[in-house]
Amino acid sequence: MNAYLKVSFTSLVKTAILGYVLAILMLNNANAAPCFDNSQSAYEYLLSQENANTQAREQYTVNINRASEGELVSLNGIGSSKAQAIILYREMFGSFKTVDELVKVKGIGAKTVEKNRRRLSVQD
Repeated sequence: MNAYLKVSFTSLVKTAILGYVLAILMLNNANAAPCFDNSQSAYEYLLSQENANTQAREQYTVNINRASEGELVSLNGIGSSKAQAIILYREMFGSFKTVDELVKVKGIGAKTVEKNRRRLSVQD
């Protein structure tokens, strides 16, 4: 009778561990991308995800008086060096009073400001 109890307890522990591992695996895969039966469906899904990300990024307003380099790089025509130039200008001359003052930063012209105007702010 003791042998039966040992086997049952061991089986119970193994089953519990297996259930725990399966639960973790299912939780990890909960956010996984869906499976597709053909490449066209997968391609359309990826395009829709990219469009959603682009729309979210374009709706985000960037305060040029407080933005980090990463936030500034999200603007059209602003790379890492121009973002650093904006931050340096801001540190040297103080906060921007208007969005149009951004053209005072070397390498940033009126076209860049116009392309990003709806996403720029100077609020403190």
